[in-house]
Amino acid sequence: MSGLKQALEIGSQKSSNLLSKTDGFFANAAVKILLPEEARKVEKTLRNLGMGKLADDAILSMNRAAEDAAKSAAPIFKQAIVNMSWQDAWGILRGSDTAATAYLRGSTSSALTEAFRPVIAQSIDKVGATKHWNTLFTNYNKFASKKINPDLTAYVTEQALRGIFIQLAQEEKDIRKNPAARTTELLRKVFGSK
Repeated sequence: MSGLKQALEIGSQKSSNLLSKTDGFFANAAVKILLPEEARKVEKTLRNLGMGKLADDAILSMNRAAEDAAKSAAPIFKQAIVNMSWQDAWGILRGSDTAATAYLRGSTSSALTEAFRPVIAQSIDKVGATKHWNTLFTNYNKFASKKINPDLTAYVTEQALRGIFIQLAQEEKDIRKNPAARTTELLRKVFGSK
């Protein structure tokens, strides 16, 4: 069980570190946060009107907020790892290539949402996403008969969590399948014999 816990700690820390860097979300096509589906028409309209920079600024700001929030994921993952039962560990070891990610998603989603939401709300304000969002939709709403004003914080929080688990699944698959990713003797012992 200690090897599995070590693998989870390494994978979750690596994911959190990677995504919390500048461009951790923004430059990663697998997790980059785009405008919500209902806003894609807005984006297209603004780009057609020569206001594409407004959409670009809004997208960059949302990703910066997610990068800021990703810093708080590692301690939450660590607590779930500490609380793991033998039954959980056995299921993960014998499970699919993303069984550990599924365990962490089930064990941490509520805590991550609770931790991410205020950080994202503050970060959205800090990096100007709210300003860009408001500017984007204020300009769009000048031309539209149907006004749009979705909850930006909830959307970015949801997308940040989605990105964290995508990255975590990639790390997990790497540790399970790539001997070079097993950076400690304990990891080589546990996953080399699987």
